[in-house]
Amino acid sequence: MILIVDDTTEHIFSLQQLLASKGFKVDTALSGEEALKKTLTNNYALIILDVQMPGMDGFEVASHLADCNKTKNIPIIFLSADHRDKRFITHSYFSGGIDYVTKPINEDLLLLKVKTFYRMYEQTLALNETQQNLRAEIESRKTAQLLLLEKADHLRLILESLPQIAFTVNQNGKIDFVNDNWFLFAASKNDFPACHPDDPLIDQVLRAHILEKSAIKMEVRIKPLNAELYRYHLLRMVPIIEKDEITHWVGTFTDIDDQKQIEQKKDEFLSIASHELKTPLTSMRGYVQLLKRSLHDSPNTVAHKYVDRVQTQLDKLSALIADLLDISKIDHGKLKISHRPFDLDHLIDTVIETIDHTHERKALKIERVGQRLHTLIMGDEMRIEQVLVNFMTNALKYGPDSDRIIIHTEIDDQEVKVSVQDFGIGIPVQNQAPIFDKFYRVEETSVRFQGLGLGLYICAEIIQQHKGQYGMKSQLGEGTTFYFTLPLN
Repeated sequence: MILIVDDTTEHIFSLQQLLASKGFKVDTALSGEEALKKTLTNNYALIILDVQMPGMDGFEVASHLADCNKTKNIPIIFLSADHRDKRFITHSYFSGGIDYVTKPINEDLLLLKVKTFYRMYEQTLALNETQQNLRAEIESRKTAQLLLLEKADHLRLILESLPQIAFTVNQNGKIDFVNDNWFLFAASKNDFPACHPDDPLIDQVLRAHILEKSAIKMEVRIKPLNAELYRYHLLRMVPIIEKDEITHWVGTFTDIDDQKQIEQKKDEFLSIASHELKTPLTSMRGYVQLLKRSLHDSPNTVAHKYVDRVQTQLDKLSALIADLLDISKIDHGKLKISHRPFDLDHLIDTVIETIDHTHERKALKIERVGQRLHTLIMGDEMRIEQVLVNFMTNALKYGPDSDRIIIHTEIDDQEVKVSVQDFGIGIPVQNQAPIFDKFYRVEETSVRFQGLGLGLYICAEIIQQHKGQYGMKSQLGEGTTFYFTLPLN
């Protein structure tokens, strides 16, 4: 808005009409005192100020405006009819004016000056706004930097207090912090501890994961500086993400050598025990079969009943020993998978028929739904059957009051998915994540239902070796669905 200050109403009216016709907003004042009051309450882009006014002249008004912080930067154009010499011009600029126009007014010249100063005012406003935004951005960045430094210091204090070897790596893969435990295994903070010759180099693994933007979890053998033997450590590295960008990696080495030794001894015991148990078990099965034949013509139904129960328990024991043998093979990398073409549809139907004829629940209904697969699958038919049987026996075992199981198949261009759904007791949410871990059993069911917690772990290993996926969905009290996928190619 432009303020016109003149004691003559006719002059104000003509200037107001001229500027309003060009789209400018105009305000007026008939005296210097009125002009000063208005500048305290309103914001003006330009003041057109008459010099010769009764009471307070234009020069005095300009001096007062120049002394006020709110108005000192408002440009002033003086209007005068008489003062045309250099002393007037000097006084005008000294009083705070930036230009002057003499009367009678040249309208074109005045409009040119008004437009120029108004554009300068708009540019000044834009510049001030930009400066304010820059100051706010600078303050925001300073605050963010201080918070980041506080977080970094806090993180370093935490890492320093850990019993593990702890470190951080920047986005380029360069180590920028290590705790004191680092120097038990490395002579310098710039290099990772030396690995066993048979283990992958840590910096190479890190570079690959930086490109993939994925976390690292791997077992690696590193050697203390003052020792000759390597010790197993679990290396974990996770990325720190700020605004969708990885800024750092935080890593730890956790000593698991004692745990590995215990697991190795346990695995050796299981391997030896399962092999040793297999021999007397085979003999017991043979004797039970001979006893059953000898009772073939005997009318003693009680004896037949007891022999059948012994046979059932021997089958369970045989299955447990088979699981132990599979665990031993998995741990030693000797679980054999023979990839040959086989008919998955036929296998599913066969397993359904076998379960249907061997279970004890007469009302049980096993449904087969979903798409049929008309091509052969490449894989180990016996091992896939083992997975299916395990999923279905679990459905029977953990749904003792249910009379329904659904086997669902889905097919796309890449894979086939097989799901086994029961309507049993379900699995609590807190117990679902480790359900495929070795020897894991849900605490709430461990007393009611027998087992070693090996079946699902073996199934997971079999599916992994087939390059497939596995998983489960469950809701407590409404049942569980276990599934696996097999690639078509």
